[in-house]
Amino acid sequence: MPHLRKFIAVAAVAAVLAGCGGSSTKKTSFDTQGLRAPEGSCSVKPSRIGLAEKIRDIDEGNGCEIPNAWRVQSLGSVSFSRAATMNCGLADPLNGWLENDVQRAARKNFGEQVVSIDVAASFACRARNHKQGAKMSEHGFGNAIDIAGFTLESGRKVTVLDGWRGGRDERRFLASVHEAACGQFRTVLGPDADRHHRDHFHLDLQNRRSGSSYCR
Repeated sequence: MPHLRKFIAVAAVAAVLAGCGGSSTKKTSFDTQGLRAPEGSCSVKPSRIGLAEKIRDIDEGNGCEIPNAWRVQSLGSVSFSRAATMNCGLADPLNGWLENDVQRAARKNFGEQVVSIDVAASFACRARNHKQGAKMSEHGFGNAIDIAGFTLESGRKVTVLDGWRGGRDERRFLASVHEAACGQFRTVLGPDADRHHRDHFHLDLQNRRSGSSYCR
């Protein structure tokens, strides 16, 4: 009888382990180390500072999620080329950067304001730089936005791709807004970072354990 009870116990453990092994095939594809903004992290509702609407929270079941999701079409005086899906906490620092740093640099270098930005990417369920096996991109948390260009009141467009090493006024403008972004965001990447960012600025609020920022 004791042998029978021992056999049953071993069989039960084996069944549990088998179940765990089966579930491991469904393991998330990403190492989700980033900021998942709780409701309380939203100090200002995006609808108070721009054209924005609250949308259903996003959870794709593989690590990509936005607990407090918004679709934003403009912030302050700056419209977006396409609506950006983001967590609520991203909107306020983005608005501060656009309304203060970007507009100041535009007036200084071009004598006019920015009226819109080209949004290259916002929420996207993918790994960093689209590399298989890489950690989750902050885009997967709605915690990042990619900006490819700026349109001025006159209709002139300044793109990161052409302007980073373009005319003097464009170079100074882009360098200025890139540097200023480093004070608002936790990660700022541009053309000098790597080939993946040669045509846009990547801005995010990654919550690093060290509390450090990365600006390149």
